[in-house]
Amino acid sequence: MVSFPNCKINLGLHILRKRSDGYHELETVFYPVELTDVLEIIENRNGKTAVHLSTSGLPVEGRPANNLCVRAYRLLQKDFPFLEPMLIHLHKVIPAGAGLGGGSANASFTLKMINEIAGLGLTQQQLLHYAAQLGSDCPFFVINKPCYATGRGEILEEIEIDLSAYTLVLVNPGIHVDTGVAFSGIVPAIPEYSIKEVLKQPVREWKYKLQNDFEKTVFKRYREIVDIKDSLYQLGALYASMSGSGSTVYGLFEKDNVPELSFPDNYFVKVLPGK
Repeated sequence: MVSFPNCKINLGLHILRKRSDGYHELETVFYPVELTDVLEIIENRNGKTAVHLSTSGLPVEGRPANNLCVRAYRLLQKDFPFLEPMLIHLHKVIPAGAGLGGGSANASFTLKMINEIAGLGLTQQQLLHYAAQLGSDCPFFVINKPCYATGRGEILEEIEIDLSAYTLVLVNPGIHVDTGVAFSGIVPAIPEYSIKEVLKQPVREWKYKLQNDFEKTVFKRYREIVDIKDSLYQLGALYASMSGSGSTVYGLFEKDNVPELSFPDNYFVKVLPGK
């Protein structure tokens, strides 16, 4: 079975408070984007190893045993020990550690694919439960529709928002932003504007009210990311923002005003139709 795990962008991101469990309470809107990895999973009934991962495309860091696809298989195997051994191949297109949720998408798609391949009969609610154990962003990719997210990001409410009238530009400078560093300068606070309310306004108004709190910390450390956002606005973006904790910055452009881009050759740049 082959699937195409897509990434996401964050439309606004507020850090509201520090929780007693050490996590932060946040609010954001996850929006699915049609930039995809390729994931293939097949049963390997004669295999000596329960799960084997191979990769291609962009480099995948870390030991295979720690990869989220392998961890997703192992998580299901605990409750379904009869699972057949499986071969997983991941072709990586989405940059890792970029604020786009590529690893989380791979994990959740693995859960959904194994559920189908093995006929486990898991409901969406059960898949969400497993996904939440793999990472805060993972439950979103089970639903994979625009969602208002709270809690650690795992409490999801589907919302109506459509960016299909715009062109989306993604720019990643190849900088890995450590999540701890991104949180280090955050002072949690209740925002002046609710993300839900801002998103009801025209896209060109978002510039003034739709904020990603991580920008305050990350921009102080990485001037290149600031320059990307500034460049997108100079090129005519109606709205530009860093996604997640970075380092990808996206811009929304009118479809008849798609710019000529001149970012450095080592940057990852994609121009995509709004979904």
